[in-house]
Amino acid sequence: MPETSPHPEAPALRLHEVRRTLGRGAARTEVLRGVDLEARRGAVTVLLGPNGAGKSTTLALCHGSDRPDSGTVRVFGRDPWRADADLRARLGVMWQEGGLPPSVTARRFVRHVASLHRDPLDPDALLGRLRIDRVADRPIRRLSGGQRQRVALAAAVVGRPDLLFLDEPTAGLDPETRPVVHDVVREHTARGAAVLLTTHLLDDAERLADDVAILRAGRVVRAGTLAELTRVQDGDVMDVRFDEARAADVRAWVAAAPASFRAVASAGAPAARVAGVRSPADLEALAASWTRAGLFPTRLERAVLRLEELLQSPDADTPSPERSR
Repeated sequence: MPETSPHPEAPALRLHEVRRTLGRGAARTEVLRGVDLEARRGAVTVLLGPNGAGKSTTLALCHGSDRPDSGTVRVFGRDPWRADADLRARLGVMWQEGGLPPSVTARRFVRHVASLHRDPLDPDALLGRLRIDRVADRPIRRLSGGQRQRVALAAAVVGRPDLLFLDEPTAGLDPETRPVVHDVVREHTARGAAVLLTTHLLDDAERLADDVAILRAGRVVRAGTLAELTRVQDGDVMDVRFDEARAADVRAWVAAAPASFRAVASAGAPAARVAGVRSPADLEALAASWTRAGLFPTRLERAVLRLEELLQSPDADTPSPERSR
């Protein structure tokens, strides 16, 4: 019996004060130190952090293949460690390493996983969608790393799960295939599924994420929607580029910019980030200063932080130079 009957709009996944220690004796390491995390239905939650931050351990606890030392993990209001077959059928999981039978062909394996579910996707169509139909009749051990990644993704999504756990789903994929994986993930959130994924590819995270949680030293140090976390919190901050100018000319303008603004030049690029732009009159003053400096802006837009900046300085809330895009 379910432990609770969560409201349909309640998060699909909720962790509260989760702690986990791994290893034995002198090698014991506290990997998670009180993690709080949620994953909304119909949204992609991207879990970011450096190697060793506890991302894979967190996914294992959420899936129920491991259990916490303390704290609570709830999937649709239930403890995944004690999950019955009905709850397991609502979950899809893709691990970055392992979990695939090496001697079985990709087609046979994905068809087998599909047969375990009441209303699966067409496994052969899915293999074609992920561009592995031409190699699907080879044993999995003979596939490349990127091909095995796509087989693992196909097995994770073929049962139409309500909650997907994806560990580095685009690792090792070529630039042409990554957008296909993005589309497959988005199709599942469009039907209401929740997705929790990890990735080291920050461009992928920025394209996929609805919500972001940053894990550092076993704790979630920042969490929220992508828009909330990347908003610059110092009035209206603008990024401006002068593609027809030299970087030195932009630095000279920054040094002489009106005192009412705080401008920072980008390193090695004809661009700057300007804080304190709060009205059309402020824009007029900026334009006048560019005219005096002989600069013509080729791009002007409200600034956002890159996820790279959040990872490097999770408590930063001030404008920083625009990084190369």
